[in-house]
Amino acid sequence: MDFAQLTAFLLISVTLACTPGADWAYVISSALRKQSYQPAVWGLLSGYLVHTVLLVCGIAALVASSPTILSWLTAAGAIYLLWLGISTLRSSKTATFFSAPQPSAIDITEGEPKLGETSNSQLAGSTSIALASPPVQQVPARTAFFKGLLTSGTNPKALLLYVALIPQYLDSDLSLPVPLQTGILGLTHFTVSIAVYFSVAFASRALLRSRPLAARVVTLVSGIIMILLSLALIFEQFFV
Repeated sequence: MDFAQLTAFLLISVTLACTPGADWAYVISSALRKQSYQPAVWGLLSGYLVHTVLLVCGIAALVASSPTILSWLTAAGAIYLLWLGISTLRSSKTATFFSAPQPSAIDITEGEPKLGETSNSQLAGSTSIALASPPVQQVPARTAFFKGLLTSGTNPKALLLYVALIPQYLDSDLSLPVPLQTGILGLTHFTVSIAVYFSVAFASRALLRSRPLAARVVTLVSGIIMILLSLALIFEQFFV
C-alpha cells in the first residue's frame, strides 16, 4: 500500500464522511441537548469499528453476498432509523437547547396597612415565591452511546460501503497481509470520521444552541431526514 494509494483512499473517505446523512442527523440532534454529545458521537463511531472488524474477518463480504441476510439487516436498520427519526421529531417540540436560568425568587409584600391594622409582613414577613425553570430532559450517556452504535452499526449502507470501497485499495502483491491492509484502511476511515463528526457536533452546539428556534428547526429537519432515509432503505430493498 503506497502513499499515493493511501492518499486516494483518504480523499474518498473525507468526501464520504462530509456527506450529510443519518449519521449527521444523529450527531446534530445529540449536540443540541443539554448534556455532553461525546457519548453519542463515540457510539456512532464505534459502529464503524464494528464494520471494520466484520470486514477484516470476512463476515461483511459474506453478509453482502447473501440477499436474505442483507434484506433482514436492511429491515432492522430501517426500522430502527425510523424509530430514531420519530423520537427526534418528538423531542424537537419540547427540548431545551440552552442553559436554563437559575431559579429566582419574587418577594410579594402587602400594601401599606391601614391605620390601626397590623401589616401581614410584620407578622409573617415577606412572602417569597420561587420560580423554578422547567426540568430539562436528560438522556443517559449509555443510552446515547448505544443509540449511536445502532445507528451506524445496523446501517446496511455503511456495510456495503466498506465492502465496495475498501477492497478496491487492497494490493495482494504487498508484503502486508490483506486483512492487515483492510484493518488499516478501516481505521483510516474511522479516524477521518472522528474529526468530521466531532467538528459537526461542535459547530452545531456553537452555532445553534443559543438560537432555540433555529435549533428546533434543525432538529425537526434531522428527524425528517432519518425517516426519509429509513423509508428509502425499505423501498430500495423490497420494492426495486
